[in-house]
Amino acid sequence: MSEGGRPPGVFSVGEFRVLWAAAAQSIIGDQLARVALSILVYQRTGSAGWTAAMYALTQLPALLSGVLLSGLADRLPRRAVMVGCDLARAGLVGVMALPGAPLPLLAVLLVLVQLADAPFAAAQGATLPHVLPGERFERGQRALLITHQAGLLAGFAVGGLLVAWVGTHAALAIDAGTFLLSAALIRAGVQARPVSGAAPGKVALQVRGGARLIWADRRLRSLVGLAWLAGFAVVPEGLAAPFAAEVGVGVAAVGWLLAADPAGMVVGAWLLGKLSTERRLQLLGPLAIGTVVPLGCYLLAPSLGFALALLAISGACSAYQVTAGATFVQLVPDHQRGQALGLARSGLVAAQGIGVAAGGLLAELLDGPSTAIAAAGLVGLVFAVNATAAWARVGARRVAAALTADN
Repeated sequence: MSEGGRPPGVFSVGEFRVLWAAAAQSIIGDQLARVALSILVYQRTGSAGWTAAMYALTQLPALLSGVLLSGLADRLPRRAVMVGCDLARAGLVGVMALPGAPLPLLAVLLVLVQLADAPFAAAQGATLPHVLPGERFERGQRALLITHQAGLLAGFAVGGLLVAWVGTHAALAIDAGTFLLSAALIRAGVQARPVSGAAPGKVALQVRGGARLIWADRRLRSLVGLAWLAGFAVVPEGLAAPFAAEVGVGVAAVGWLLAADPAGMVVGAWLLGKLSTERRLQLLGPLAIGTVVPLGCYLLAPSLGFALALLAISGACSAYQVTAGATFVQLVPDHQRGQALGLARSGLVAAQGIGVAAGGLLAELLDGPSTAIAAAGLVGLVFAVNATAAWARVGARRVAAALTADN
C-alpha cells in the first residue's frame, strides 16, 4: 500500500519496536562514553592531541571491520551476530570502566569495541527489510535516523553535565549496560531467521564479490556516489571550534555549530517522509547539491547566526541520505546485503575522515576555516553535479518501479 493510503505505522511491528528501543538506548550510552573517554584522557594526560587521538579511535576501526567483518551478517544468523556483537562490546566496555585501567589498554579495548560495530550494523541493516517489507522499510530507516540524530543532539546538550554528575567510570559502566540490554531485547524480541544463503568461502572472495556487485550495477554505483558526498558536508564539523574562534564567539557556540546540522537533518527527514517514494528518488540529486551549496556561502564570511542557518539548511538537504541508503539496501540481493552494506559504509567513513583531515589542512593553507569550508563546498558542488547526472541517467522512475516489483 502506498504512503498516501496510510499503511500501518512502523511502530505497530513488534520486531521493529525492539530494534528501535535497542538502538535508542545504545545511542545514549555511546554518547556518554565518548564524552567520558575524552574527559578521562584529558584529565590523565593534559594533552589535546591524545584526547583527539582517542576520539579518532571511535571512528577509524570501522574502515577495517566494515570491509572484513560485515560479511558475517551473510554467513551467520543475523540475530546471533547482533547479540554476539552486543555481548562482546558489553564485556569490553565493562573492562574499560574499571578504575585505573592504563591508557594503552583503553585504546586497545576501544579499537576492539569499534571493530564489533560494523558486523552489528550490517546484520541490523540486512534484517530490517524482513521486519519492514515494502515501503515501510524506508520509514523505519527514517525513524532510526531521527532517533540517532536526536540522541546526538541530546549528547551535545547534556552529555558533559551527566558525566560530571555520575563520573567517567560510571558513564562507561552505563554504556556497557546499554549493550547488555540491547542484547537481551534483540534475543527476546527479534525472530530467529536462517542464514541468508551466502555461499561459504574466503573473506577475500566475499569482499571482491560485494565490490563487484556494487560496481556492476549502475543503480548501486550511483547511490554510493551520492552517499559519499558526505565527505564534503562533514568539513564544518571538523572546523567548528576554529570557526567559533574566527567569528569571536565563546566555546559554548561550538556545541551549537555541531548541533545545527543534525537538527536540520531531523526536520528534512520528517518533510521527506511526506512525499511518495518516486518523488523522494527524483529529489536525490537536487538535495545532494543543496547539501554542499550552503557551504560555498562561507565565502561571504558569515556571522554565527548566518552560519547556523547555512548548516541547518545543509543538514535538512542531507536527509536525502536516508532514501539513498534505504534504496541501496532494497536493491542488493539478500544474501549479499551484509557485505555490500559494510563496503558502502566503510567508504562513507573513509570519505568523512578524509574530508575532516583535508578541511583542517585547507584551513592552515588558506588561513581561515571559513575559506576552507567554502572551498569544500565548491569542490563538493562539482562532485555533486556529476553524481546527480549519473543518478539522472539511472532514472528515478525506473528504480521506483523496480522497488515496487520486488516488494
